[in-house]
Amino acid sequence: MSKQSTLTPWSIAARVLAALIGGYALAYGFAAFFSVYLPLARPDRVAFAGMLSFAVWTAAAIYAFAARRALHAWLWLASLTVAMCLAAYLPTDLGVRP
Repeated sequence: MSKQSTLTPWSIAARVLAALIGGYALAYGFAAFFSVYLPLARPDRVAFAGMLSFAVWTAAAIYAFAARRALHAWLWLASLTVAMCLAAYLPTDLGVRP
């Protein structure tokens, strides 16, 4: 038997905020990461990473509503954002910053 999960207004609000704020942060981290590590010229890296970040934001918004719980969506989005931003901003031997 499957349980019917009822979404409360707080759960829906948490998912909407996860999709908007968490998705934006993840898209920013993705763009920062790939603007450092793509093997292209700098203007091409930045433009390509910026355009792909819209697809990441869309995927994050879809995941925010597909996750079993809103807390899972927040945790995944936050952990991926932190990982991407740290990987983009920590290396100094490359001599570039996003």
